[in-house]
Formats: sequence, structure tokens, C-alpha cells
Amino acid sequence: MRAYAPTGRAHTGAPHVVLAERPQPRPRPDEALIKVEAYSVNRGETFKLEEPGASWLPGKDVAGLVVQQAADGSGPEAGRRVVGHPMSAGWAEYAAVPTSALAALPDGVDSVRAAALPLAGLTALRLLRAAGPVGGRRILLTGASGGVGHYVTELAAAAGARLTAVTGSPERGARLLELGAEQVVHDVAAATGPYDLVLESTGGGALPAALARLRRGGTLIWFGQASRTPVTLDFFDFFKGPESATLRHFHYMDFPESFADDLAALVRLVAGGRLRPELGRVTDWADTAATLVDLRERRIRGNAVLTLS
Repeated sequence: MRAYAPTGRAHTGAPHVVLAERPQPRPRPDEALIKVEAYSVNRGETFKLEEPGASWLPGKDVAGLVVQQAADGSGPEAGRRVVGHPMSAGWAEYAAVPTSALAALPDGVDSVRAAALPLAGLTALRLLRAAGPVGGRRILLTGASGGVGHYVTELAAAAGARLTAVTGSPERGARLLELGAEQVVHDVAAATGPYDLVLESTGGGALPAALARLRRGGTLIWFGQASRTPVTLDFFDFFKGPESATLRHFHYMDFPESFADDLAALVRLVAGGRLRPELGRVTDWADTAATLVDLRERRIRGNAVLTLS
């Protein structure tokens, strides 16, 4: 089969990946073999592929057709359309996906929209689960213009939250207002506060600036560092407003629920028109290398989905 593999030379300016021939995967007993119809490219994957000598096979978001059910009898049967979240190797014609990370797709949800769900959707769903009830609460969301930010905005607004989104440009903020954000600002310093909850994904100077806008006893959940810049915090800054605040680290994999259950929940929301995957780009998988560059340069808003021809 054909599949993308890292070049290991991304730091030299060469493309991150190259299309090559690889053996078709041999599924483990708890894995189904999926004929991939579409896959999503996430900015976080560009970080892994930029590492010198990278050998990780990319691809964590796939949608397609089950061609071989898992040998242990679990998961969707052959012939079912599915969305899946393997830990690697999804940018390929075929992928082996654990049934604990697969959900069946109804006829009303196509593979392109489904492929935009797994990583961004799971992160958003679980981030709000970690935050607890959000109805009526004031929330500040940084780095809001990406795929996770769109899902968080729509889900939080539907739950009754009063959300302020931080984006880099008015163009990107307009869509978040349509999805239910109460306010959009283009710098954390422009957010007035105080906020009950901060969802922070940028790092660098944005985190302490966002923390300063948190109310006394509020919570900041740190779920990313897109700026790639370390954070410096001063203990005494807590006394200037967010005294006794909680600072929590978040990782979307650190939950007892299976990916399968949460993917099924996301699919139901999409099928019911209550969640709208934000497709920043849909193109042929031959454009994968160029898409990676555009993601790294932040020229794509929302999810980038590649379709297999």
C-alpha cells in the first residue's frame, strides 16, 4: 500500500513527509483493518515531524470503511463506515485501529467531516468535562481559532457558558461569534475579566496574562503550548487577583472513558446538527506535505482534511 512516512529532514526545509510503499498493516486481535477514505492533519503532528530524525509514522485521525473486523469479534463489523483515532500510521491507504478507538458512522455523516473529529473533538469534549458544569460561567479561551477552539466554543456556548475567545485576527474571530462566543479579542490583554475559568493553550506570555484575569478561587486549565515558548510564573502574582486559584494540567488521553464512547458522542452531535466540524481545508492526500507547511505557518483555520483518491 501507499503511505506517508517522515523524511527526518524537516529542519533543513525539506517536506516533512514523503509518499512511499509500505506493507499493509497486520491488525492485532483487538484491531480492525480500515480502508482509509479521509484523514485529518493536526498542527501538533507537525511538531513531531519537525524533530530531527523523526521516525514516527503520522496519522491519528481517520475515517473510512472496515474491511476486516477485529479478530476478537469486538467493534464494528466489516462493511461499516467508521471514524477512528489510532496513535499513528493513519496517513495511508489502510490503517489498523483498535476497536476501543472506533465509532460507527451513520449515513448522514460523511468521511470528510468525520475525519475532522477525533483529536480536536476529543480534546474539546474532555476539556469541558474536566472543567465541570459551565452554564452561566465566564470562560476565557486562548488559541481559539484552531480546531479545538471551534469545538470548545460551540459546545460551551450550547451549555450556556459566556465565552471570550482570543484569536489572532478579526477574520478568525467572526466565525467564533457565529458559533456562540460572547466576545472575541485579539490579545489576552484586551480581555476584561474576571473569569471563572481560563482554558489556555498558547503558553509563553499568554498564560500569566490569562491567569491575571482569573477571579479569586477560579481555575486555569493548561491544555497546550502552541507558541512553543516556556511559561514563567511568579508566585506573588496570585495575590494581585487570582488568589487561591487552581492551575491544572490537562491531557486528553488521561481519562477513564474509551475513545470509542466519546467518538460516538461526537458523531451523534454532528448527526444531530449540534456540532459542526470546521473544515479549514479539504484537498487530495497528494497535498499533504504542502498542508503541513501551511499548518506550521498558521495559514489554515480549523481542521485540514485530506481525501484519498
